[in-house]
Amino acid sequence: MDKKLAIKLNGNRHITGTLRGFDQFMNLVLDDTEEQVSASEKNELGMVVIRGNSVVTIEGLEKLWDYVPPPNR
Repeated sequence: MDKKLAIKLNGNRHITGTLRGFDQFMNLVLDDTEEQVSASEKNELGMVVIRGNSVVTIEGLEKLWDYVPPPNR
C-alpha cells in the first residue's frame, strides 16, 4: 500500500495514483490520481474508487521491497 501504480482500465483508459486500499473483489482506492487522456493531456482526479471488474492491468511504478531474502534450499 502507499505505492504509486499505473492502471489500465477497460475502454482503453489509463490512470496513475497512489494505492490507499483494496478488497477481495480487487476494488481499489487511489489517491492523487491522474487520468492520461492523451500523450500531452492529463486530468487530475484526486481520490477515486475503481471497481475491480474494470481493471485490465496493474503496474507498480515504485520498488515494492527494499530487500528480498534468498530462497530457502
